[in-house]
Amino acid sequence: MSYDFYMPTRIISRDESSADSCVKTHSTIFALGKKAVIVCGKHSARACGALDDVESVLKKLGIDYIIYDKVTENPPVSTCYAGGRAAIEAGCDFVIGIGGGSPLDASKAVAVYAANPDFAPDDAFSDNIRAALPIIAIPTTAGTGSEVNPYSVMTLDGKNVKKTMKTPYAYPRVSILDPRYTETLSRETTVSTALDAFCHCAESYLSPKSTDISRMFAVDGAKKIYNSLDAIDKLGSDADDPECLKLLRYGLMTGANAGGIAINTTGTGFNHPLGYNLTLYKGLPHGRACGAFMSAYYYYNRTTELGAKLIDDFCDAIGVEWAKVAADIVRWSDVKIGSAYGNALTPDEIELYVNNVKGAGNYKNSPYVINPDEMRDIYQKLFG
Repeated sequence: MSYDFYMPTRIISRDESSADSCVKTHSTIFALGKKAVIVCGKHSARACGALDDVESVLKKLGIDYIIYDKVTENPPVSTCYAGGRAAIEAGCDFVIGIGGGSPLDASKAVAVYAANPDFAPDDAFSDNIRAALPIIAIPTTAGTGSEVNPYSVMTLDGKNVKKTMKTPYAYPRVSILDPRYTETLSRETTVSTALDAFCHCAESYLSPKSTDISRMFAVDGAKKIYNSLDAIDKLGSDADDPECLKLLRYGLMTGANAGGIAINTTGTGFNHPLGYNLTLYKGLPHGRACGAFMSAYYYYNRTTELGAKLIDDFCDAIGVEWAKVAADIVRWSDVKIGSAYGNALTPDEIELYVNNVKGAGNYKNSPYVINPDEMRDIYQKLFG
């Protein structure tokens, strides 16, 4: 078998025996320029300790910096563009992204806008990207894998529609994995981000773009994440105690990172575009929204001989029968439209959702390609 594998990001993980953070023990990698723009959210980067560690290292190295902390969940294009303009005006020559998927995605867009000062906001989605500032990515959740791919998912201003910037210039130069930065996450967020990472692995494995290498990462990530989610499930209410989750966080972070490497080669399947609507319109966390479609994803793909074989191979490698895997992911997603996330979907809402995402490329990324009528049927059966 021939394949083409590309992973230009240097990945550094924390030595679990080290008393210091990974940022501090690898401080020299931050000498990428004279002035950094730190891209993050308003609170979480500071609360988990990552921002304090980065500031300490930059000050020690004598590197100036600004903090752009205006990133929100599902960042609008305008927010990312403003970050790029702020970096230009401050004379920044590299970017440090700290946070979950939204700040890391935003950091890539900021890096592109800052390196292309003549760009209008929509130019980030064009083929005209010429460069990006160097990026260091520091994930503080274990889910998106954004630290090892060149994608930046942004929300179009004034629309509940997401669009992805894709350019090889936006790969982070370095990714720093320190599970301690995830210890401030609640059980709710820990589970949701892990579900996103599991879906990355499951959807990547079925992709026609998969290779032996990407499938190796998909299986490694899926094992770590599924076993961790199963352990959280068995902990019951004890999992609300941060100390109980501490031992699981290394596996979750490295598992999510493996999932990110897998989708860097393959992209994702239909769980992701169908889930975007639930996030944008119903406020459902992204990982839970993706996980809610796992049984439907396996149902349709098992109607093909290839899909059934790949699902069996993937779940056999995890060590759990496929129907149980699908049922567990849906159960852990715990999505009940009509309760915390608004009323059941109306026919008009379903039509809007399908029209929003029917043109996504994800549908061709699995053995079975669902059509708009099947999208409607999935939404109706799950949430109608």
